[in-house]
Amino acid sequence: MKTTIEEIRSHFPALKREHAGQPVAYFDGPGGTQAASEVVEAISDYLINHNANTHWSYPTSAETDALLLAARESFADFFNCRPDEVSFGNNMSTITFHISRAVGRGLNPGDEIVVTELDHHANVDPWLEMAKDRGVTVHKVRLLAETGQLDWQDFESKVGAKTKIVAVGAASNALGTINDIQRAARLAHRHGALVYVDAVHYAPHHVIDVQELECDFLACSAYKFYGPHVGVLYGRRELLEDLDVPKLAPAPEEAPDRLETGTQNHEGICGAAAAVNLLASFGEGATRRERIVDAMTALHDEGTRLVRHLWEGLRAIDGVIVYGPDPDQPRTPTVSFTLRDVPAEELTKFLVGRGLFTSHGNFYAQTVVEKLGKADQGLLRVGCSCYTTIEEIDRLLAGVREYR
Repeated sequence: MKTTIEEIRSHFPALKREHAGQPVAYFDGPGGTQAASEVVEAISDYLINHNANTHWSYPTSAETDALLLAARESFADFFNCRPDEVSFGNNMSTITFHISRAVGRGLNPGDEIVVTELDHHANVDPWLEMAKDRGVTVHKVRLLAETGQLDWQDFESKVGAKTKIVAVGAASNALGTINDIQRAARLAHRHGALVYVDAVHYAPHHVIDVQELECDFLACSAYKFYGPHVGVLYGRRELLEDLDVPKLAPAPEEAPDRLETGTQNHEGICGAAAAVNLLASFGEGATRRERIVDAMTALHDEGTRLVRHLWEGLRAIDGVIVYGPDPDQPRTPTVSFTLRDVPAEELTKFLVGRGLFTSHGNFYAQTVVEKLGKADQGLLRVGCSCYTTIEEIDRLLAGVREYR
């Protein structure tokens, strides 16, 4: 990848914002990144020039059909799958509730589901709710609080002949931990279970290859990688065709349309595709998939450099405790920490006064924060995105040091 950080930053108008006399440094990417100009333009272009519903015999409807197909093709390259294995929804949480309900129609009392303590609740609670309705047993894989990683011995003990679904996150939005999804998938498939992957925090930082991961479903949200608030799902074609999804009787029976309830957010889907195409434009290669892989590999390498600088800088500050795997372990460039007994929200507000935007609390990874014993204090989370610089990290470290 030859694209420089200055060129990357030029795509994000929000970076021109100032607060308290300082240029804003956005460290809130794990909760939602800033949108690129190309994304905004794609949304605007759709609404102004192509706005219509689908599958009708007039130009703007045909144009909408073509744009939605193009978006599926963009995400097929992003996931390394077929376009007809890509569907859209409001967000990953809503998609997961929808899929869990469909999967649950084929389950019976005595069947089992495995989730983990490390996950965002979007990949836990939909399965718990479905289990209540169907009389299914749910097992939770233990989080090792001292390392921020899953207990794989416990994982293997929880998956067995009665397991029907293993729901696991590719990366922790609270701690940055990257999980071995291929290992989880092979464990599940050995017992005939399906694997549902939450890739919301993984997608902005790492190449996704659903063939290599060997997963059955994978969901993410475009607003975590520079797009609008749209959820995206990969599902194996044969599963999408057979899944007993709740749907309206006149709605299409063909995959992937049969997964998309009601009229979709067409402008948002166009914006999500623009985000993928922007990432591809940062890379080199003969195909869009090659350019995506090149760009995401380079961004992951840069993220590793940034997180090491952030991690070491935070650990050098008296009273700071950082959580999760160290930079030598598989992780994303997201670090959560506490400063003595200071409430995370209080420290966040202090940093805002220096033009530093961070997030605080439990980030819907409530179990993680409880296991760390920080439910009342909360964690302060710092996430590095494609537009983050070393200089911004140094400003953050200085701000934490200044707090009294």
